[in-house]
Amino acid sequence: MKITIIGAGPGGYETAVAAAARGIEVTIISDGPVGGTCLNEGCIPTKSLCRNAEVLEDLRRAEEFGICNASWTFDFAKAVERKNAVIQQLKGGVEFLLKNKLIRLVYGKADFKDAKTVTVTPADGGEAEEITSDYIIIATGSVSASLPIPGADLEGVITSKEILSLDKVPERLCVIGAGVIGLEFASIFKSFGSEVSVVEYCKDILPRFDTDLAKRLKQTLGKRGISIETAAAVQSIEKDGDVLKVKYLKKDKEFEVEADKVLMAVGRRPNVKAMNLDAAGLEWSPKGIVTDSDMRTNVPTIFAIGDVRGGMMLAHVATFEGYRALNAIIADNGTPGSAHGVADGINLDIVPAAVFTYPEAATVGLTEDDCKNAGIPVRCLKSFFRSNGKALSMGEPEGFCKIVVAAQGAENPGRILGCHMFGAHSSDIIQEIAALMNTVADIDKFKTIIHAHPTLTEVLQSAAHS
Repeated sequence: MKITIIGAGPGGYETAVAAAARGIEVTIISDGPVGGTCLNEGCIPTKSLCRNAEVLEDLRRAEEFGICNASWTFDFAKAVERKNAVIQQLKGGVEFLLKNKLIRLVYGKADFKDAKTVTVTPADGGEAEEITSDYIIIATGSVSASLPIPGADLEGVITSKEILSLDKVPERLCVIGAGVIGLEFASIFKSFGSEVSVVEYCKDILPRFDTDLAKRLKQTLGKRGISIETAAAVQSIEKDGDVLKVKYLKKDKEFEVEADKVLMAVGRRPNVKAMNLDAAGLEWSPKGIVTDSDMRTNVPTIFAIGDVRGGMMLAHVATFEGYRALNAIIADNGTPGSAHGVADGINLDIVPAAVFTYPEAATVGLTEDDCKNAGIPVRCLKSFFRSNGKALSMGEPEGFCKIVVAAQGAENPGRILGCHMFGAHSSDIIQEIAALMNTVADIDKFKTIIHAHPTLTEVLQSAAHS
């Protein structure tokens, strides 16, 4: 059996490695460096800069504590150099994983010829190659979206890709969009010394997160000096000399923000264009390629995983959707009949997600509003980092934790339905709740689990006992 995977991001390369481990021959096609957006211009470089920003905040806090002086200086060029070194190291790791006798890595742009064949055109203009296989997995990810407004194409209006290549810290940065990407860069460049303004169309930041968490995090970011305007509709961007002017409406009044750089962070869209999907007979739209729960498209031998589906655009989701697709392919060839609904133990409804602001935010499962909309009675158990000994000793008192639990009248009362938090190391702490939810854990059982003291994870216990 042969599989062709289009895209070498986390979903693509992890699936290729897993398939090879099962003895399956794989051709993986990469239209750019291996690792995709996540490694080269997304998760990894951003988190490298987040760490640099965190160190700067530690230095400032140490100065406030009086345990160091203010003689240190920030070298942005060195921060960028470190970011690039991290990318190169991890890229080398991915390339090593793909050096497998069952995996063939091909660089170039893939276009469908039919449902079994793709044509790969090398970036260097070399001769095109046709690749035919039994199954094809599409893992082409997503691209940055932009508002269709006047001035969106002006010099100085950048995306999350270009901001990673800046050679200096802008004095004034305006971020359009208060989702994950927008807030992470707002937080990073505030730490780096920029004057940061954020303009968001929705009434709250992080529109898909818990409302309570979003409001409290907005207040905390505001204390850091980040100006955030919500319920604000950007109308245009104008240029006056070297100054960019972002004009927006709020409560029918026009306002303006001046900036040296404007980051367009209004989300991402599935990378579905320029692959000639119609030649394969695939069902798709600008919102993504349509699949079933096994990641199978309307063409039984073609699967789609990750951002290109238009679902949860997270690297770890792409990886596990790749595992699901591979399991379905193996089931096709190991059991008679359809493999639809393959039981592989992966629960794609329980997905932790994190926002690497300062402080971090994280979420998993249903929000309180989700439950209300679904008619599920719930209890919300809360705690605060300012009451946690480890958080206070770290000088990290800002934080909040909220566990959503099924109440009487709901199915399985006491079952943990979700958790939403911000504060130091929230991205790590949330995984404990994700693990418990995968075992359909009961809040009373969670109360009996001993946690080490003093640790940040005790905020979960404090919430459970609240």
